[in-house]
Amino acid sequence: MTTRYSFKNPEMIIAGSALLVSLITAFVSIYSAFIDRAYARASVWPRLEIHRSYSDVGTKPSFLYAVTNKGTGPAVIKFARLTSNEQPIIKWADYLTVRTGRVVPHMQSHLGSLVLTAGEKLTPLHVKDEEAAKLLVENDNLQIELCYCSIYDECWLADRSNEPKPVAQCQIDDSQRFLQ
Repeated sequence: MTTRYSFKNPEMIIAGSALLVSLITAFVSIYSAFIDRAYARASVWPRLEIHRSYSDVGTKPSFLYAVTNKGTGPAVIKFARLTSNEQPIIKWADYLTVRTGRVVPHMQSHLGSLVLTAGEKLTPLHVKDEEAAKLLVENDNLQIELCYCSIYDECWLADRSNEPKPVAQCQIDDSQRFLQ
């Protein structure tokens, strides 16, 4: 006696249904894992913004540059590059001397190779010298570039336009690296 297999057979219908449900479940699981990874990356996305401020309110005018992490996760700053008239700036004191023609008292914070948490603000340069502050605000040709990464090693290059551009990795020649 020969056995005939038919798709109309109840056992085949049940087996086919089980296979279809298994395939749908596998697809949904894979898609869910993809969404979870995207959500995890978005929940720790850094976004650095560079801005300057000038205030002549109060007793003395002041000028400062600030960097703020407006993202949702930490920004691991790999390097800073500062240039003025396409010449690299290595230290704030050098830049201020070139811009003003004299030594300018200033406050500074380290800008390269650090971690800024979400919402944290850093003031890498603060000048309270009245003459220097006015000069810096009138003719500001300083270009600032920061290369930073998320904890997932997704990296961006930010400048004063505040439109970070994705980059594969943060690399710079040591002669171009800002040291303060």
